[in-house]
Amino acid sequence: MVRRPVAWIVAVVLFVEAFGIAALNWFLGIVVDHQQMSLAGLDPDMMSLSSKIGGVVFGAYLALCGVVALLVALRDRSPAGLGRVLLISVAVVQALLGAFAWGLVGVPAFLTMVVVLALVVLLLMTYDRYEATPSTP
Repeated sequence: MVRRPVAWIVAVVLFVEAFGIAALNWFLGIVVDHQQMSLAGLDPDMMSLSSKIGGVVFGAYLALCGVVALLVALRDRSPAGLGRVLLISVAVVQALLGAFAWGLVGVPAFLTMVVVLALVVLLLMTYDRYEATPSTP
């Protein structure tokens, strides 16, 4: 079956994306801190701290979604409850990131987000909510 490898791939992709988002926001926070840039009179130190905190929080969210995908891969069962909600929410986030990436970064980033979205949706769709039981004659 394709279910388990897709769950493993989604878990790895979400962990890599979590690290990348956190590292990018941390780097942007350092850049703001070193250049002492201000936006409309905001405190540069607060902007730097906000960027770092936002990156860590968003990275932790993506890592948590990766843990859910990892548990699905290890257990070979459908995600339930909060895990299913997290995977659905990360699919929506991937769709929104793809839409923003199209306008801000370009087509390759958009296609990357669409591939991740497709993998998450495939993970959600391949695991049936209720496993089929063999019928008795």
